[in-house]
Amino acid sequence: MIEEKRQRTLEPEVKQKYELVIGLEVHAQLLTNSKMYTADSTMFGNMPNTNISVITLGHPGTLPKVNKRAVEFAVKMGLACDSRITRRNIFARKNYFYPDLPKGYQITQDKDPICVGGKVPIILGSGERKTVALTRIHLEEDAGKSIHLAGEVDTLVDFNRAGVPLIEIVSEPDMRSSEEAYQFLTEIKKLVKYLDICDGNMEEGSLRCDANVSIRLHGTTEFGKKVEVKNMNSFRNVARAIEHEFERQIMLAESGEEIISETRTFDATSGTTSGMRTKEDLNDYRYFPEPDLSPVVVSEEWLNAIQVSLPPLPRELFEKFVTGYGLPEYDAGVLTDSKEIALYFEDLCQLTKNYKAASNWMMGPIKSYLNELTLHIVDFPIRPAGIAALIELIDEGKVSFSAASQKIYPELLRNPNKAPLEIATAQNLIQQSDEGSLKPIVAQVLAENAQKVDEYRAGKKGLMGMFMGQVMKKSQGKADPKVASKLLSEMLD
Repeated sequence: MIEEKRQRTLEPEVKQKYELVIGLEVHAQLLTNSKMYTADSTMFGNMPNTNISVITLGHPGTLPKVNKRAVEFAVKMGLACDSRITRRNIFARKNYFYPDLPKGYQITQDKDPICVGGKVPIILGSGERKTVALTRIHLEEDAGKSIHLAGEVDTLVDFNRAGVPLIEIVSEPDMRSSEEAYQFLTEIKKLVKYLDICDGNMEEGSLRCDANVSIRLHGTTEFGKKVEVKNMNSFRNVARAIEHEFERQIMLAESGEEIISETRTFDATSGTTSGMRTKEDLNDYRYFPEPDLSPVVVSEEWLNAIQVSLPPLPRELFEKFVTGYGLPEYDAGVLTDSKEIALYFEDLCQLTKNYKAASNWMMGPIKSYLNELTLHIVDFPIRPAGIAALIELIDEGKVSFSAASQKIYPELLRNPNKAPLEIATAQNLIQQSDEGSLKPIVAQVLAENAQKVDEYRAGKKGLMGMFMGQVMKKSQGKADPKVASKLLSEMLD
């Protein structure tokens, strides 16, 4: 309650004295079929304690074995982030007691992570671009899950998650706002999904984030005491937790109280953090080389093969859509949010040169259809060639956008193998673009509205819309608006 009161009474000018410093630690569960050091299944949602074996449970005499695909996935992420790939990888035991860690230690990487350094470019809402540096990306195994049922005094433990392969992506303390942290997480999620190494599902825990937050006075370079915040299950909650922690620490500093280096948990209901445990010693884990695992060597040949397998990355497609296709940055951002959407659009742009029209179709009718039926683009019935043919009909003036979107497109959804031109012809939607056939219609409209013609010529130019409506009505909606407008202007003026 005291913290909430402090937060409410923080004055803007006081807040502006301080700089927020953020570093993030992102854990991404890798999409392998088996665990990091054993063949046990990684399937989410199975009955508790069914994805286990004597190796997962750490029985005496059992030996781990490194999952090769997990190593490949970690290297993929490193290459996508421009990290330096460690060629000779040593694994370590991180010793600490926790009920859902059955071995009593976690097999991870300590001094030699598989990916060193790297960067993640982000774009803020203002359009400002920034690059967040990475410290490392390392491989490790996940712990199990403790379950506390309401009203029960006992804690239940599910070991299914124990041993699931993870990469931990550790940023430098480069972020200065909750928005920057939010955008960093958004880019990380995009990357792991583009690479097909993680599904990015925070609700299921396959993407998790801890935030390290500290403050310092503007103009100073020394870092303040770091507070780690855990238990955030959405990007929005990460941003909320950071904002709360920023204000809490400022109020402590302003009142002369000490900021304790500790681990805190976030309560999404109240929007506040509370202490879990202090960090008396930041190096309180005992690490030593894992004696049961040989070093894993990433050869030049293996590294090159992984490099070749990389898909187009979101930032590469974003730049291509903006500079190559001339799209606004907003369009490019929406289209690259999903790899499948981006690749569909890329295929579409190989079949039409009207890139902006293609973008409008993707972000308009197509996106609306997918959202309405909760579908992914892979389930969309119309192939890029069908949309390209529809765009061509409009560009050639054969049909209006209204007819294309309201009549031809719905029919294509029902019969995706039909050609748009075939549908337009069958439904009598082909526009009249020939001036010779439209002139009599325009002349008839003007003759029937002689008084309005006089008003128009007297300066009431807003009547042009009425004339156009009459022309479209008499032509049964088939008059090419551009040609009709041109003829009306000529005959009126």
